[in-house]
Amino acid sequence: MSTSPVALSLQFGRFPGVDAHRALLRRDRVRRWLAHAMQGPAEVAVRIVGEDEGQALNRQFRGKDYPTNVLTFDYASEPVVACDLVLCGPVVAREAAAQRKTLEEHYAHLLVHGALHAQGWDHETNEREAAEMENLEILLLGALGYPNPY
Repeated sequence: MSTSPVALSLQFGRFPGVDAHRALLRRDRVRRWLAHAMQGPAEVAVRIVGEDEGQALNRQFRGKDYPTNVLTFDYASEPVVACDLVLCGPVVAREAAAQRKTLEEHYAHLLVHGALHAQGWDHETNEREAAEMENLEILLLGALGYPNPY
């Protein structure tokens, strides 16, 4: 499986336990995950936030008043994918524990998932596309050495 060049900005907000997330999400690791999910060159800002910031962004941009695991803000798809991916660290950690996954596995999945959204994939409006997106996530994560996230 080929990879695409990814220019990455990796940012961390302030929240309890952020140091563990920062240690896990090394720039080279995050870039590798994103490069496998992108079909061409990309400029990606990834921000790991706490629950207050995650909830405020979800409320402002999706009208949903709770922190969610990942938000994708896509700005351009050609000639370069340009996007921001915002992940709520405490939510990701809780979900990983509840799903009996490692934090690394769950972050890899959500970053691949967000990268696919940035390229136009949508699992909320079409069941066929949702199944295709899920299968692509399984394939991409398998190529990265991770188990089926579903």
